[in-house]
Amino acid sequence: MEYRLLGRSGLKISSVTMGTMTFGGEGWAKQTGNLGVSDAKRLVDLCLDAGVNLIDTANVYSGGKSEEIIGEILGGKRKGGVLLATKARFRMGEGPNEVGSSRQHLIAACEASLRRMKTDVIDLYQLHEWDGQTPLEETMEALDTLIRNGKVRYIGCSNFSGWHIMKALGVSERDRRQRFVSQQIHYTLEARDAEYELLPVSIDQGLGTLIWSPLAGGLLSGKHRRNQSVPEGTRQFAGWTEPPIRDESRLWDIVDTLTSIAKDRGVSAAQVALAWRIGPKAVTSVIIGGRTEAQFRDNLAAADLKLTEDDRNRLDAVSLPPVIYPYWHQLYVSDRLSEADMALLAPHVT
Repeated sequence: MEYRLLGRSGLKISSVTMGTMTFGGEGWAKQTGNLGVSDAKRLVDLCLDAGVNLIDTANVYSGGKSEEIIGEILGGKRKGGVLLATKARFRMGEGPNEVGSSRQHLIAACEASLRRMKTDVIDLYQLHEWDGQTPLEETMEALDTLIRNGKVRYIGCSNFSGWHIMKALGVSERDRRQRFVSQQIHYTLEARDAEYELLPVSIDQGLGTLIWSPLAGGLLSGKHRRNQSVPEGTRQFAGWTEPPIRDESRLWDIVDTLTSIAKDRGVSAAQVALAWRIGPKAVTSVIIGGRTEAQFRDNLAAADLKLTEDDRNRLDAVSLPPVIYPYWHQLYVSDRLSEADMALLAPHVT
């Protein structure tokens, strides 16, 4: 297992992170899995034994049940230096202030997560989604307070746009608050939208990048194939709709390429899709999830799979996003592009 610095921090995390949305199985999360304590513990032990040192969850996963299961498994003890990451922002109750990124909600949500996970500190506390109604000055002050009070060590964001991130970083710098060290985003062969703004922001501003659902909800696992019925037991069979598929023909072209490379390499399509994402330095860690030991073992093996240049070229060719404005103009006429600019444009340069 490789360990990488998380953004501009001194914290090193494994290139593979354990995701826990399958823990609990309550509410909307039951479509992803319903693992109880005993089954979840076997998977946690498997990941830790493989060198994973970060477990990622969120208070909204099964209404807090995922965090509770983690607390039961770890028992308040961080064996092997395991790190805990969780998130807050979504609604956790019926009251008008039990949602959002206000000082009121974030501090209450953090304290509740600490109780559920039976720990005294959260290593990475992430805003789960943008809140356009709370002033960023209030949000960043609340996160800064949690760090100064010893309840949180590092902060990050998730599902922000590029300008949201830059505005938050600007507020942190101006007001001398703690800044984000990372962002957690969706980024796969099927959905490469992050290359327009989010990866360049990470490179330019020194943010770590965690990738959620790197197999596109299982669509890139090799189980789903062109002109075949949706397999029983999958998220899609249960009605899961993330990520939205805008071009089904393109998806199947990507899957065909993944399975072809996987066959040539003697590995699974899931491992190829994960290895494509683990490789570039702009990505710090991919978050793997699942309901079975076999799924986790297969995903963990991707940490050691090195794709060839030809493999990557084939995957780029079938999945490359279009160059939209203003990037096509920059590509055609600019001779002063940075490393961050090239996060999107490099594959288009011949």
